[in-house]
Parts: sequence; C-alpha cells; structure tokens
Amino acid sequence: MADYIRIFDTTLRDGEQTPGVSFTPEQKLEIAYQLDRLGVDTIEAGFPAASRGEQQAFKEIVKAGLKAEICALTRTLKDDIDAALKCDAPYIHTFISTSEVQMKHALGMTTNQVLEATVRAVEYIKDHGVICEFSPMDATRTKFPFLREVCMAAEEAGADRINIPDTVGIMSPQGMEDLIRRLKQFVNVPLSVHCHNDFGLAVANSLAGVAGGASQVHVTVNGIGERAGNAALEEVVMGLHLIYGKKTGINTRLLYATSRLVSQLTGIILQPNKAIVGENAFAHESGIHTRGVTVEPLTFEPFSPEVVGRRRRLQAGKLSGKHGIRAELEEAGLYPTESQLKRIVQRVKELGDKGKTVTDADLLAIARTVMGEVEEEKIVKLTDFAVTTGIRVIPTASVKIVIDGKEYIAAETGVGPVDAAIKAIQKITNRLANVRLTEYRLEALTGGSDAVAEVIIKVEDDEGNVVSARGAREDIVMASVEAMINGINKLLLKKRKKS
Repeated sequence: MADYIRIFDTTLRDGEQTPGVSFTPEQKLEIAYQLDRLGVDTIEAGFPAASRGEQQAFKEIVKAGLKAEICALTRTLKDDIDAALKCDAPYIHTFISTSEVQMKHALGMTTNQVLEATVRAVEYIKDHGVICEFSPMDATRTKFPFLREVCMAAEEAGADRINIPDTVGIMSPQGMEDLIRRLKQFVNVPLSVHCHNDFGLAVANSLAGVAGGASQVHVTVNGIGERAGNAALEEVVMGLHLIYGKKTGINTRLLYATSRLVSQLTGIILQPNKAIVGENAFAHESGIHTRGVTVEPLTFEPFSPEVVGRRRRLQAGKLSGKHGIRAELEEAGLYPTESQLKRIVQRVKELGDKGKTVTDADLLAIARTVMGEVEEEKIVKLTDFAVTTGIRVIPTASVKIVIDGKEYIAAETGVGPVDAAIKAIQKITNRLANVRLTEYRLEALTGGSDAVAEVIIKVEDDEGNVVSARGAREDIVMASVEAMINGINKLLLKKRKKS
C-alpha cells in the first residue's frame, strides 16, 4: 500500500452531472481555485467535447496556473480527444464500456472492437505527449479475464494510470479490495478507483480500494454526482488520514469552506447529519455527550472539529444536561448558581417536550428570566421595514436599522421577499460581522388566514460562531426578519464578550 494517496477531484465533471446542477465558466474557475488551495492532485475540469461553454471553462482553468494537474474527460473517440487537445489539456482521462451489458446495449460493440478502440485512443493521446488515464467503464460488472486483458492492453499502449470505476455502485468493500489486489498482479501502472454511491458504499469502497493497493481515489466535494452521487472528498480524505494512516496533499482545515462554496454554487443543501461537513457533525445535545465533550472532547468526538475548519457546538434541548447548558451560558457571560441552573435545565426540557426547537436566543431568555436579569441592550434594532413583490415585480426589500445608536438604510432584491429582506439586513450588518444564513425553516404554522408563522434560523459569522434564533409573527417575512435580527444580535454580543 502506498503511503501517499493522490486525490483526483471530479466535482467539475462528474459532480456537474448531478440533476439540476450546471456551472457557468466563472463558477468552474472559482471552484477550481478553491480545489487548488485545498490541495487536490488532479482537477477533472470537464468534458470539452460536450459544448463550447465546457471548452471555454476548461481553457480558463488551464490558463489559471494552478498547481494541480488539469484533466479532461473523453470517450475513446478521436473527435473527443481532439476537442481536449485543442483546449491544451495536459492530462486526458479516456473511457470505454467493458461490461457485457454496456458493450451490447450502450455501445453495440464486441470485445475485440473495445480492445482496438482502447489501444487506438491511448496511443493517440500519448502521441501528443500528454498524461493518459484509462477507465474501463463499469469495470466492477466486467468479467475479470476481459477486464485484465483491456487494462493490460491500455498499459502496453502507454497509459500512465488506470482507473477502476464502480459505475453503478454495486461493489462491496471486500469485493473492491479483492479486485484491486488481483489486478495489481497483472498491471504495473498506478491504479485508482472511482466509486458511485448507489448503495451508500462509495466512501467505504474507495477506502477498500486503497487497502487493495490503489494509489489514487476519484472524489467529489460533498459527494455530489448523478443518481446517489460519488465518494465524498471530505469523508475519503479524513478516513485516509485518521483511520488508514495515509498521507494526502489536502489541507483539511479548508474542507468545510470548500464544502460550503460548492453547496452555495450548486444550490444543494447538505443534510444536517452529513459526516465531516454537516451542520450537526460537531453538535451535541445529549446530557451524557455534552458532559463528556466539555470535560474531554475525545470522549464523543473522533477528532477535533478545528481539523476540518469547524467549531464544536452545544445544543440545548430536552436531552440536555446541566454541564452542556452551563457551558453555553458561560460562553454568553452568564453564571447561574446551582439552583438557578437546575431551574433553567428544567424549563429547557419542558420546551423540548412540547416538540419545540430550543434556540440559543430561547436559552438566554430562559436563563435571564430565572436569574432575574434585565435583557442585554441589543446592538442591532430594526426600526422600519418595507417589501414589494408581485408577478411582474422583482421582490425588493428596504430596511432601516439602528446600530449602536446610528441609523442605516439599505435596499436589496432577491428571489422572494424573505430573501430580499435578509440580503438588505446583511448589507448593513456585514461590516460588523460577515453573517451567513446556514439554515432556515418554518417551525410551526397555526390554521386560518391569520396563521402565526414561526421561523427558526441558524447563522454563522466569519469566525465560525454559529447561533440559532426564532421569530414568530402573522407575517412570514416579518417573522424571518425578526429571527435574522435576533441571530445577528446574538453573534455580535458573543463577539464583543470575547474582545
């Protein structure tokens, strides 16, 4: 097993095959810069034969002077390869189906024709002096004798690397490890694995491939890709580093920032319990867990959240214990006595038993009531607000806000009135704290035309502080604005207490 494992990122190619995702050339370049800062070895930047936009984006990335290798995907067709060469591709990844079902129904080719196409393509690529990686598509459903034959033919034709794709995600970890181990007996060039997640095993199969001797893994940020997606870069990398003891070129402290960028540009919101980068990956509510992590983080965390650019978060709720709630309150500058803490915990549990989410603002309000304190002066106050929307009207919001006694006015447009209102608020408050809305949901709606909307949000600042807040009004837009103002106040108060 190699000590250093190459990370081949295909977010810009296979990741873009996610239904509903389409990057502009500018977005592709922005992601490429971030992937290069992250430290991936190869960026598969696109499929130049697909469109002029693909070619434009690929050329821009090649000209950007990145440290990572820039790779183009092609079929084993001369026209595809020529399109990549015209874009000055320094690295070409070419593929052809090798399983019986795909050769017969997708290609209409025999095994001999596939072998000939493979050799012809690899030789043509190498004749132009660029790096060549070959993939026998649907390798894990290909009969081993033919898989071995086509891989050896590609190697003999000059392929620099051979990739083994689990195209429809049907492999088991044991099967993938065994397959790579068997192929290494016949193939001398480096092997890589490209695993899909149809059975939720893409990361496990990728790591198993490394255990079998693969020295490169194909991944996408957040595991995006067609159908159930690909092996997630952040999960593969952390597994390699901390479970398998392998090295990569990845700066793990940039994993979260990279995940956020891709999520933002694709519009794909991550599930809260997503490993490594999900909003709840380092959040604790259970009393046993919060007590453990406040004393010794390793009791309930496999590694420090700072390693991947995150911060630990304690969440108040019906499962909370006094250690976690005490820690949250002390971070906010509140130091209840034992009897006060007991009453605070009880009231938090009562709120949780009613099915309510206990936000950070709720916890502080409960604590101040129990402790008999006057609520702190708010840094940000909303004094006026207006919104316009309609069929032929771009949703626009204007807000008037007082910050530390000084009045500010701003207006913004958005995809809807809530989006416009939040953007207008951020336009003013970003000079104090670069605030990002990470979660927004309607928690409860009563019946009737005069229904009360309850909005729960989570916001995060540029230092990684995350807080939750609530707003409840008959008007959903007003409830959203109220929640946003509450969240920003909580973040700013937290910042000032630390300074």
